[in-house]
Amino acid sequence: MAALIWLVAGILLAAAEVATGDFFLLMLSGGALATAGFAGITGGPVWLDAVVFAIVSIGLVVGVRPSLLRKVRRGAVLPTNTAALLGKKATVLARVDAHGGQVKLGGEVWSARPHADSQVFELGRTVIVVEIDGATAVISEEP
Repeated sequence: MAALIWLVAGILLAAAEVATGDFFLLMLSGGALATAGFAGITGGPVWLDAVVFAIVSIGLVVGVRPSLLRKVRRGAVLPTNTAALLGKKATVLARVDAHGGQVKLGGEVWSARPHADSQVFELGRTVIVVEIDGATAVISEEP
């Protein structure tokens, strides 16, 4: 009976981990599942189950959790939305000067203006996006 209780507790803790995502409840779940196995094999007293749970859980929290957190947090952060467009190449569709223009960027047509007001970009020229200002791509010459 004790093994079943530990098994249910382990499953519930693992399910609760989905809501937190910090791997703490998952480590407790591992301790509960290990204890369920121990209780099922030995059928020992409840206090011994509690000791096994504590030892395994503390071992997992101290030994495994830090490396899991490092692996999850180490992943590269990918730029999204307009930040993903910075540094991309665009093609001038309509002359771009201080008064505006259009470029094709990532398969879409964008309003554009030069980074420096004195710059002028003619039709067909390839440029680099240096900034997104609202719905306008701020462009500059290719390096």
